[in-house]
Amino acid sequence: MDETRTWKKTISPEQAHVKIRHYCAFQERAHQEVKMKLSTYGLSWSDANQIISKLIEDGFLNEERFAKAFVGGKFRIKGWGRKKIEMELKKRQVSEYSIKKALREEIDMDAYGASLLKQLEKKWTSLKGPGNTIYVKQSKTRQYLLSRGFENNIISNAMKLFYGKTDDHNDSDQPALGK
Repeated sequence: MDETRTWKKTISPEQAHVKIRHYCAFQERAHQEVKMKLSTYGLSWSDANQIISKLIEDGFLNEERFAKAFVGGKFRIKGWGRKKIEMELKKRQVSEYSIKKALREEIDMDAYGASLLKQLEKKWTSLKGPGNTIYVKQSKTRQYLLSRGFENNIISNAMKLFYGKTDDHNDSDQPALGK
């Protein structure tokens, strides 16, 4: 009979410390990620906690720095809103203080509004077809922006501003007459 067993290879705390330092030096990590990685090494919780304490002392692990990097990247690169970023950080067990500080420092409200308007316009123009009335387009656009993590009141204000600058209130793709 062919039995395959998976054995967890355990390594010494010193070896784990060296490996996890490289892991943390590669990119910013949340404390939870490091704990999970250390658990794959087969270490006891006390050894893992000692290693994490040493990483914090040496500056390899910093929750505020991770939160700032995460917020900045998800906002600038992925275009996420504050609510989605906040939920993802909570999932990674980042403290409320670090989340609020990172959101406040890394997201400029002017850039936030511009990002929202850009995504609103992109989604609005992508909705074409005979079944997409103005109300369907509004609903689909709002739902899309909510799923991206933007707040409902900010979406409402952006939609009012967007409707003021566009003439796309008719159901056809023809330009408005008289312009």
